Amino acid sequence: MNVALFPDVVVNGETIPSAAIAAEAQNHEAPKDKPGIAWRKAAQALAIRALLLQEAKRRGLVPDPLALAPNRFETEDEALIRALLDEALEIAPVAEDVVRAEWAKDPDRYRSAPLWDVSHILCACDPRDDAARGLAETRALALLARLDGDAKSFAAVARDSDCGSKAAGGHLGQLGPGDTVPEFEAALRTLADECITTAPVLSRHGWHIIRLNATAPGQVLPYETVRPKIAQALEKAAWADASRAFVESLAKRSSITGASLAPI
Repeated sequence: MNVALFPDVVVNGETIPSAAIAAEAQNHEAPKDKPGIAWRKAAQALAIRALLLQEAKRRGLVPDPLALAPNRFETEDEALIRALLDEALEIAPVAEDVVRAEWAKDPDRYRSAPLWDVSHILCACDPRDDAARGLAETRALALLARLDGDAKSFAAVARDSDCGSKAAGGHLGQLGPGDTVPEFEAALRTLADECITTAPVLSRHGWHIIRLNATAPGQVLPYETVRPKIAQALEKAAWADASRAFVESLAKRSSITGASLAPI
């Protein structure tokens, strides 16, 4: 007897089209050689969605879409699910002693952002242009060779940079997380103080030679400062647990084929 590789998903008699599952599968991660995992995750997500929408309609809830951004609103299905969860879930406020106990587990987790004192040399190019990228990389490698690992000569070599910072010896000043493009920051985080990248770093602006002059590590923040953030995280976790339990209660009294609600 042949068994379908991707069987139809049916929730309480409602069939979820395979085309809808295929479209949803693009939103779920899976190893490239195991597309079935993405399909199973998509089938599960749509089965849960169907359960929630069915329950919302059973309760007679009416969608009232909220504005999410200028000219962007919830869909009616999203509004129904939100209304259902608002009605069905009762989340108790997180007690003060629970928040403080979470903080006390490791206060060192809660720090202000570090600051990096940084200099760089830029060989500008459009990284999408193969020829320009290659020429700029060759130039960056030549500048890096002139440094020969000598941080003190950095300011002199930086005069050949394509960045306006060359007038200050390539000095960019103090930077914090998010102040530069991700590629630059990722390389910066690998450096020790007074060290230079061993190879040019490509970003959307071109090739960079980066020097980390010094680091000012973030300071441990007082409880009063981080309390709102901890309380919010605990409330979100409680909401997630309650919504999971609610979906499980719906599934227990439902008929579902073609999808599993077990963790994937």
